[in-house]
Amino acid sequence: MGRIWRVSGPLVIADDMKGTQVYEVVEIGEQGIVGEVIGLEGNKAVIQAHEDTLGLRTGEDVKGTGKTLSVELGPGLMGAIYDGLQKSLLALAENTGSFIKRGAKAVALPRDKKWQFTPKVQAGDKISEGDIIGTVPETELVEHRIMVPIGVNGTVKEIREGDYSVEETIARVEHDGKIRELTLMQEWPVRKPRPYKDRFDPSGLLTTGMRILDYMFPLALGGKASIPGGFGTGKTVALQQLVRWAQTDLNIYVGCGERGNEMADVLYSFRKLKEPKTGRLLLEKEIFLANTSNMPVVAREASIFVGVTMAEYFRDMGYDVLLVADSTSRWAEAMREMGGRLEEMPGEEGFPSYMGSRLSSFYERAGMVGCLGNPTRRGSVTVAGAVSPPGADFSEPVTQNTLRIVDALYALDVSLANKRHFPAISWLTSYSLYVDAVRDWWNEFDPAWEETRARALKILQQEAELEEIVRLVGPEALPEEDKLLLLTSRMIREDFLQQSAYHEVDTYCTPGKAGLMLRTITKFYDLSREMLNSGAGIESIRSSPMVYKISRMKDIPNEDFAQTAGELWSEMEGSLVARKRVA
Repeated sequence: MGRIWRVSGPLVIADDMKGTQVYEVVEIGEQGIVGEVIGLEGNKAVIQAHEDTLGLRTGEDVKGTGKTLSVELGPGLMGAIYDGLQKSLLALAENTGSFIKRGAKAVALPRDKKWQFTPKVQAGDKISEGDIIGTVPETELVEHRIMVPIGVNGTVKEIREGDYSVEETIARVEHDGKIRELTLMQEWPVRKPRPYKDRFDPSGLLTTGMRILDYMFPLALGGKASIPGGFGTGKTVALQQLVRWAQTDLNIYVGCGERGNEMADVLYSFRKLKEPKTGRLLLEKEIFLANTSNMPVVAREASIFVGVTMAEYFRDMGYDVLLVADSTSRWAEAMREMGGRLEEMPGEEGFPSYMGSRLSSFYERAGMVGCLGNPTRRGSVTVAGAVSPPGADFSEPVTQNTLRIVDALYALDVSLANKRHFPAISWLTSYSLYVDAVRDWWNEFDPAWEETRARALKILQQEAELEEIVRLVGPEALPEEDKLLLLTSRMIREDFLQQSAYHEVDTYCTPGKAGLMLRTITKFYDLSREMLNSGAGIESIRSSPMVYKISRMKDIPNEDFAQTAGELWSEMEGSLVARKRVA
């Protein structure tokens, strides 16, 4: 047991801490404030406190727990709301009220709840780490697969079936004459990546329901993406849309330094939202970590690693998991504050020199892997992190370090947000290196995807090249062909890329509908060019009723769109061909 020697905000230095290990969890002061050892200097331990240190005095006790910061993994995670240290906020509210007291403790998994365990192995079977020994129906959307903990191998001596709490023994395993009791719950240190058998390149489309992502800049399962943007550009809404509609097996939302009112809005809205495929409540496949901006800054770093450790746990079951973090900039700001209090040599803009490696240690835990154990299975963790560059300056250190790591960039543009074009993702700045990874998926689903996507991007690029001429001489001085291109690019921008997160129908768009929408616009462009070549004027095309009908495509429900698109194509061909004859 040591004693407080110095306190400086979230930084606590304790004396008489000989034998303490780096990253060991300690309890500080009379209230047992949770802290983590981040450095050792002789008998002194440098501790970052994960709770408010107001009122701490020198000489108060500091107790080591002998364990590193770990998470509890087992049934009860789905639909839970945790703080940055995996304390259940619902349990804290029930035990201590709406205002959380310092040092308040709450277990992550309920100890009194019974779960129905169905074994998949029997006595006498040989098992090894990662093997699935049974299942628990946690929710209607997620079957919790109970795995043998890492490092455990041997022969099953006994396995039980029935209702058990997470602490009760469900199996006994013998190895080298020693008996190991297994429960529904296991623990894992948050800063240590969970092991796997093989690592594969990201593949397959992560369907998000956002047209600009799914069709134009796809994100592959197991990929890494960043969403940087200035204040008010819609980072939080974009990440919320990902968590709401991504067609993964489960999703984890980490509010890392997020505003309290925005986090509350997320939690409130998810009580009503339903999963598109099954109609079940989305809460049944979501986990939330709420580490808001008014909570201690140091816990922001822990919240990121708590979230990705839980994602790896479900990945090891063979699930596809999406983790979103909002935002890594506030995490980096917490590192900068601690670096200043530790009197470390600052790097660019005061951020610590190791910020890049810390970001890498988070993002590189994404990926598609071959899981340990039997049966053979693959799982993936896809990571999307928001970045909040001050003044929307993408040259600042957090954004630049992130861009060196990720393979998909969704750059939010302030000028688009000011025009109320949402999502404000710039089609000229954004990119995705996963086009090859999702090509097979799209070719099976929509063989025309690659050609249609490339054509739309070319039209948007040509529009950008014409903008300077338009500013100089005005749009009416352009040739008829260029006027048609501007009309088509506007339709792509407003009728395809623009999408309302709050519209009952348009909030989620299936890949099938997205492909038909864009092909409808390019079909209109082709027929209009034929009209121009036959002598018709651009005004005749602009006044066509098809322009309005195409603009209303987003209001058509996903399940009805294929039939409606066929009718629209027939009507469009008849309408424009008739106008061509008149011309």
